Amino acid sequence: MSARRGRSRILTALRRLRLHWLRATQPVLGPYRSRWRRSLMFRTMTITGLITGFMVLVAGLFILSSVGGDLYSSRKDQALQDSARATLAAQRQIDASDAVDRGGLSNLAVTVRRTVQDSSSSQMVYLRRQPGQPAFAEAPPPSTTDMKLREAVSADLASAVARGDAPQHWQAVTLTDDTGKSSPGIVVASSLTFPAGAGTYDLFIGYDLSDTQSTLNFVQRTLLITAAAMMAFIGILVWVMSRFAFRPIRAAADTSRKITAGESDARMPRMNDEHFDVLSDGFNDMADTLQARITELDTLSEMQQRFVSDVSHELRTPLTTIRLASEVLQGSAGDLGPVNQRAVEVLNGQVERFESLLTDLLEISRYDAGRVTLETEPTNLVALANEVVGSLQPLSAGVIEVRAMGGYVPVEVDARRIRRIVSNLVGNAIEHGEGKPIVVALDSNASAVALTVRDWGIGMAAADVEHVFDRFWRADPSRKRTLGGTGLGLAIAQEDAAVHGGTIEAWSRIGVGTVFRLTLPRTDGVTSYMSPLPLIPEDVDAGGDPKATGGWLRRPGRRIRKEGRR
Repeated sequence: MSARRGRSRILTALRRLRLHWLRATQPVLGPYRSRWRRSLMFRTMTITGLITGFMVLVAGLFILSSVGGDLYSSRKDQALQDSARATLAAQRQIDASDAVDRGGLSNLAVTVRRTVQDSSSSQMVYLRRQPGQPAFAEAPPPSTTDMKLREAVSADLASAVARGDAPQHWQAVTLTDDTGKSSPGIVVASSLTFPAGAGTYDLFIGYDLSDTQSTLNFVQRTLLITAAAMMAFIGILVWVMSRFAFRPIRAAADTSRKITAGESDARMPRMNDEHFDVLSDGFNDMADTLQARITELDTLSEMQQRFVSDVSHELRTPLTTIRLASEVLQGSAGDLGPVNQRAVEVLNGQVERFESLLTDLLEISRYDAGRVTLETEPTNLVALANEVVGSLQPLSAGVIEVRAMGGYVPVEVDARRIRRIVSNLVGNAIEHGEGKPIVVALDSNASAVALTVRDWGIGMAAADVEHVFDRFWRADPSRKRTLGGTGLGLAIAQEDAAVHGGTIEAWSRIGVGTVFRLTLPRTDGVTSYMSPLPLIPEDVDAGGDPKATGGWLRRPGRRIRKEGRR
């Protein structure tokens, strides 16, 4: 258990660290992350640049290491050869000397230093008697031509010379002068045997490698400049190649965007490449086929709309004649028998329904043809709802209650169409409310006004709610109608709301009831708004529906012509 808690704490700490890192780097890396997710070209260029940069870095480090190693090795070999030559010359000078006293040995030491300086390419010489030898009063003291060489000699190098296991020993050192300036160097150590019991002396020759370091620095700068130029050239090359490689993709995207915007004649150009040309030809063939199908569907739709409109107009004349005949029969129904009177009543009812159906068909054809004109006027929706409810209350077996929490301020709407919407919604509630009470609620906020119609009737399933605004659709075709109806009421109501920039939404649950919500923007300048009334009743669980409490709605974009009333 303790181990599990420990792992949990570690994971929590890592998550917090990652969150802090993301927050800290968001201002700097945020735009690049967004560009990385959205652009394939940016990802390609970035990956290519990183791989190329890594390769250039590895190659530069390898070249710099090789050149530096070769320079240092050659300079070291040169120093060892130079030191060996100077040491041999110095030992021959000593062997040829017959000095035995202090003065002679001191002069010999000075002569040896000069011989070393003359025989080698270095002027830094340090000569001292090897430690651990018996005391000899006549031995010359240590002498050096440069103090920085004396300070650079380490104990390890002195011990190696004292052991005498090799004629030469060397060590890489850092030479620091009186001003504090440092430079790399090599100290080569060897031994000289002085006469007259003076013993063995250590000879240290220092070689300044500042010229080698300058050469290496020059090579390093040259490599850096070359790498930077190469990276810039490769970046430009990758950018140009990416532009060429992604040009067909951009052309396809631009063409599809134009087609989506309505330019049906937009086509993808050929790219003079066998693979991309196959893509272009296939895309253009698809666009041609799509345009042909769209044109065909538009033609069929236009023919259908014209047919419905023409039939509706043509049926007006015989319908008027039939209505006149039915009215004549209705006037003389008192002289007819019971069977004939019933036939006259049925005829009158069907004529009225036929006339209502023709009216709805004409209205739908106007919406389909885009020939809708709004006659707006300041309208009090509370007064309008009370008027509609008062006219429909006698048809309802239950009480219809109007609850107005807002909506008293007049709004510019087409009162006839809004009245038709409310009549359709209340009529549907009466039709399916099972004689239970009906509540019509109104409210408003700064951007919108809403009206809901709630009944506690049989309700509908979720699959039926999706089709409730379809034309001629009925949830239960076998159910007997109370108010008649043509099956186009809710479809027309939805169109009426859309031309005002509003929406109609439905919620229903079997055995619980149904709610219809009409939401209208207060002014024409409002493009998005929040409905002031919830779609799902407060006594019902919303079930995670974001529209339950009045979510943000987008105003539909429909071009209409408005006429204001004075």
